[in-house]
Amino acid sequence: MLGDVDEDLLPIGQFARLSRLSVKQLRHYDELGLLEPAYVDGDTGYRYYRPSQARTALSIGLLRSLDVPLPAVGEVLAGRPGALESVRDALESELARRRQALAALERVMAEGLPEPPVRVVEEPAHRAAVVREPADGPEGIGAATSAAVARLMAARHASGPSGGPGGGPGGGQVRLIGLFPADLGDVVDVAVALVLDPGDPWEEPPAGVRTEVLPGGTFAMATHVGPYGQIALTAHAVLAWCAERRLRARGPIREVYVSDPAVTPPERLVTHLMIALQEER
Repeated sequence: MLGDVDEDLLPIGQFARLSRLSVKQLRHYDELGLLEPAYVDGDTGYRYYRPSQARTALSIGLLRSLDVPLPAVGEVLAGRPGALESVRDALESELARRRQALAALERVMAEGLPEPPVRVVEEPAHRAAVVREPADGPEGIGAATSAAVARLMAARHASGPSGGPGGGPGGGQVRLIGLFPADLGDVVDVAVALVLDPGDPWEEPPAGVRTEVLPGGTFAMATHVGPYGQIALTAHAVLAWCAERRLRARGPIREVYVSDPAVTPPERLVTHLMIALQEER
């Protein structure tokens, strides 16, 4: 039983109503160490809280309503500076992704599902410098790709001669190629390759960069014109074309970046989508 000194303590149900949280949430926050009861009855296990703890409880509810994850909530309550910066960055990334999805949806509404011309091309093998970057699910592909390009171009600049995006399949110019798995899981292994000229001596790339050979073969190819965030529309069209002909995508989907985004408006960016072909048996 609670003594007279503890008469200001509130049972968990009453405190839950006061703090606009559920009893289940309060128990969970206790287990995590975010909001421990002022007193726990040793015989019954009942939890009791002081009214002064309502401010902390309401603060947790406010932060959760702003999509702040529980580990960050703990850092905020502990007064750690910069605790919300990563949360803000994640929300900004999600907002950018949603805007891209909205733009793609508006394009489909205006033009219908994409049906770009698909042609079959023979592509030779290419020696390339490759950087790999893991993405936390499909929504992280854009950020991972940008990070891989930045690392690759920085390494290229530091090593000597540089080449920018340009040229098409079979061309001799140095170009950037994004490599993405056809099946997207929880963790996506994104790779960006810088195709090297035959005489390029980049034999010992810096740490984090590997020299590999991109296999040649027969590819289905379509050209995407527009923002990188809408490339999935053209990829869908190429995959549908392959499925109709009982052709299975072999190896990663290739995005050959023809335009230089530094000088080309997003709506005029040209990207070749290439999928290696293998007959379905």
